[in-house]
Amino acid sequence: MTAVLAPAAVSRRSALSFGRWLEREGAFGWLMVALPVAFLVALVGYPFFYGIWISLQDRQVAKPGVFVGLDNFIADWHNPVFWQVVVNTIVYTAAATLLKMVGGLGLALVMNQDFRFKNLTRALLLLPFIVPTVLSTIAWQWILDPAFSVVNWALMATGLANPGPSWLGNPYLAMFSLIMVNTWRGLPFYAITLLAGLQTIPLELYEAATIDGAGRWGRFRYVTLPLLKPIIFIVTMFSVIFTFSDFQLIYVLTRGGPANATHVFATYAFDVAMGAGQFGQGASIALSMVPPLALIILAMAIYLRPAKS
Repeated sequence: MTAVLAPAAVSRRSALSFGRWLEREGAFGWLMVALPVAFLVALVGYPFFYGIWISLQDRQVAKPGVFVGLDNFIADWHNPVFWQVVVNTIVYTAAATLLKMVGGLGLALVMNQDFRFKNLTRALLLLPFIVPTVLSTIAWQWILDPAFSVVNWALMATGLANPGPSWLGNPYLAMFSLIMVNTWRGLPFYAITLLAGLQTIPLELYEAATIDGAGRWGRFRYVTLPLLKPIIFIVTMFSVIFTFSDFQLIYVLTRGGPANATHVFATYAFDVAMGAGQFGQGASIALSMVPPLALIILAMAIYLRPAKS
């Protein structure tokens, strides 16, 4: 006769089997990854694929969507404002990322030295990153205001300009101002991350390079930069993604003006979708960010990958 296990024994056996399964490294890793993956699928994957579906429709306010295929993307391709937005986004992202990388590395090198009030200085360095974006941008809006600008007051007081320039009213100055504000806000992220990387470099490597005759520039070139390369890649990748899709800073300061001179993908897509009520067209503009971002990240990964021995 076949023995029938009691429910308690079955439960104990199942618990033991599950425990042994958890002890396997691969199984435990998949279990830890399952929840974040489910979270991403629910809160990122679904909106992304729904956005793709909307971009294939002629979707307007209070009207059902009509499937139009790639017509929205074709219309974008023939829209001169769209190409102006492409140029604006590339210029804004490239200039701000380069300035943040150079400035952040310089600040990290300075913060890595021993000096009085070092910890206080490091804490103050985080202020631009801690203050909410909208709040700090409103402050910058006042700083750059043509009538009440502190910058213009200083320029006129020193005789360098009279009257002061319209920082947000001139197309070139508006883009320049946005790049400067974005750089100011993003510098702490670069500086603190690179500072953490600098502090992991063993001092013995610098001592060995000094013994071999390397000066300050040589130690930086042959010791600091190669060891910081993976961290530089990570912070640059994040900076490119965040800057390329920037919305709050630009929309609060200029709303894409003057004459579309500071519109980027995110602000232009918002204006078309929410301002003009063309949800399908707006979704197609927003999705146009994905291919160039993917290419930029792929190119950076290929360029910064470790060389094969």
